[in-house]
Amino acid sequence: MRTAIIVFALAAVMLISSSCAPGVNTAEKSPDSSGKIAGFWKGLWHGIIAPITFLISIFTDKIRFYEIHNSGFWYNFGFVIGAGVLFNGGFFGARRSKKRN
Repeated sequence: MRTAIIVFALAAVMLISSSCAPGVNTAEKSPDSSGKIAGFWKGLWHGIIAPITFLISIFTDKIRFYEIHNSGFWYNFGFVIGAGVLFNGGFFGARRSKKRN
């Protein structure tokens, strides 16, 4: 009985979590109006400036938080690395920043 409840709870969490996943980016790997596709380095930069662009994007339609005309995996990887650098390196940075006795 307990196993059935755990399995049901896990299935419910997975179903709810998957319903929040974003859809397919149809502009991925296609050039923008100037013929360019954002790659790793642009993703890294966008990750670093993400908090600023997010705040600006709340008040204007001319600034986007994320480049939709991107190279896919490499842009996303750069974006995550850039955001991680900004926020103290994620898990590994948090380990270093703990106060020592």
